[in-house]
Amino acid sequence: MSHVYTLQYLADHVGGEVKGDASVSISSLSTLQGATSEDISFLANPAYEKYLADNKAGAVIVSAKVAEDKSGNFIVHENPYLAYARLTHLWDSTKVNLFEGSNIHPKAVVHETANIAEGVFIGAGAVIGEQVSISSGAIIGENVTIAKDSVVGEGSRLYPGVHVYHGVSIGARCIIHSGVVIGSDGFGFAPNKGEWEKIVQLGGVIIEDDVEIGANSAIDRGALDNTVIERGVKLDNQIQIAHNVRVGQNTAMAACCAVAGSTTIGKNCVIGGASGIAGHLTITDNVHITAMTMVIKSLNEPGVYSSGTGVQPNAQWRKSIARLRQLDKMAGRLKALEKVVADK
Repeated sequence: MSHVYTLQYLADHVGGEVKGDASVSISSLSTLQGATSEDISFLANPAYEKYLADNKAGAVIVSAKVAEDKSGNFIVHENPYLAYARLTHLWDSTKVNLFEGSNIHPKAVVHETANIAEGVFIGAGAVIGEQVSISSGAIIGENVTIAKDSVVGEGSRLYPGVHVYHGVSIGARCIIHSGVVIGSDGFGFAPNKGEWEKIVQLGGVIIEDDVEIGANSAIDRGALDNTVIERGVKLDNQIQIAHNVRVGQNTAMAACCAVAGSTTIGKNCVIGGASGIAGHLTITDNVHITAMTMVIKSLNEPGVYSSGTGVQPNAQWRKSIARLRQLDKMAGRLKALEKVVADK
């Protein structure tokens, strides 16, 4: 059943102000293009302002500047996108249905030494190992495995099919999406006469509070010390975090990024999708790396960094690559010409 709220309630919930009819009823969120009179929408990107005049939404979340010359029902907020984010929680459809008489499904396997707090939900097919500790309010989805000596903090949610290896610590209010593997072996091998000898990975993984990890991502355990994902980090889908990496507080990383071993990434960084960061580097705080960038040296100053080339028609790209291959010869000829000029 859909939840219905007055516009005034929604404005109070997000810390905004109503312009228009505060009593109008709102039953869902929608885009500006698809909204009906029972929906609330938002305008955060100026590119979508063209849809505002003809939209049919019951109300729209906008900035004060946008609202000043408009008629209709609005929630005026200094950050419409943040207000929208807060409203999504009111219509969250991922609530858990508790099992009759117990929050642990009869087809879950929980080791007798595991410490399961009150109010923990454990779904069918989940396997909870020896000495595992799960705090109150945690939700462990179907077919999740949590191995020996691992910890899950209060209110964290592990979606179906997450696999947590031994000795992993997950903090409070974390969200771990399906297919994530935490604590698998780091890529450690010693060369020996043309072969590779495995290095046992003796460290663990520490996931601090309020971290979200996207589907099918992998976070390797440390070789000796721990791999650490600090508080508030947001990782998108299909991300690889290698052994002994540390990702600083509130850093966000888009899909398909890969971070090689023993690299430290600072606080409040933004890493664009499909970027690669080599091992044993340090990225300072407040760095923004644009999509598909390859980082091969430490970045010691805040700012925006990029590598690679922008998209071109194929014929132009081929010419650019051909010229790029000639740069060494061209540089040599230029140096020779400079020497001739200097000797005159």
